[in-house]
Amino acid sequence: MPQGALTLSPSAALVAETLARVRAEVHRVIIGQDALIDRLLIGLLCNGHILVEGVPGLAKSLTVTALARALDLHAVRIQFTPDLLPADLIGTEIFNARESAFTIRKGPIFANFVLADEINRAPAKVQSALLEAMQERQVTIGGQTFPLDDPFLVIATQNPIEQEGTYPLPEAQLDRFLLKVRVDYPSRAEERQVLELGLSPEPPQASTVASRGAIQAARAAVHEVAIDDALKDYITQLVAATRRPAAYRLPDLQPLIAFGASPRATIALALAARAHAFIQGRAYTTPDDIKAIAHDALRHRIITTYEADARELTADDLITRILDGVDVP
Repeated sequence: MPQGALTLSPSAALVAETLARVRAEVHRVIIGQDALIDRLLIGLLCNGHILVEGVPGLAKSLTVTALARALDLHAVRIQFTPDLLPADLIGTEIFNARESAFTIRKGPIFANFVLADEINRAPAKVQSALLEAMQERQVTIGGQTFPLDDPFLVIATQNPIEQEGTYPLPEAQLDRFLLKVRVDYPSRAEERQVLELGLSPEPPQASTVASRGAIQAARAAVHEVAIDDALKDYITQLVAATRRPAAYRLPDLQPLIAFGASPRATIALALAARAHAFIQGRAYTTPDDIKAIAHDALRHRIITTYEADARELTADDLITRILDGVDVP
């Protein structure tokens, strides 16, 4: 069946309309940041976590809070600092003197949205505790295992400006994030609207327009979105080109890439592209969906060489050249 003939089922179309209302409600509070809002929704749909990089003051925390309100979910913000302990994150045992017994006090990680602010400021043990919870979706306190809520989405932020006293995430841990989103400054028109909201005596607050049940329905509906074999081959070729660019007529990139993306990137790119198509209201994936999400799915999974650094070429630059060089089906 040609892609143009594919349409969402009535139930899936209803869920897509619900997500559109959620986006609109968040935009009552957040001016601009379309890409960030869409990537957070993609993370929810794909059951994956999001790494966000941007300078302070770009409404990253406010976006997460507004989305949680719109979906009637519990969100917490944890400021990561060098003196943070794993127990501050996941919880610990507390001795109850009255009962002469230990009781479990759960930590802030028991929420639907966990905003790990400046994750690179916390030591390795804390980062490891968070990433274990992300992967296993459970934590162990005092020998007891506790499942985390569903949905469970970690949004970790990094400040790209100040790196002194930070603990950069190892590549293997970065690979566990579905997407890495770069947040930039708003346009002049958007910033003018931000100013108006900031001067308002009562800034708008997001209202609940959906429930966690809608998220489960949306995850099921995403599986209706078609992604044909030609696009699967295209995704595989894009990821393979990050490892062996010379095999894809990109020999000039070979000395610029130390390590390419892992097979986890192939899966992440396919899942995110399909979810991207769904939130646009389509029942089929296109090459444009893949291109739209490729930088977010790959930028944290490509390690550049010293030569690339010397030439001031970033992973984003290399991804752009790969997208230009690999034939589109």
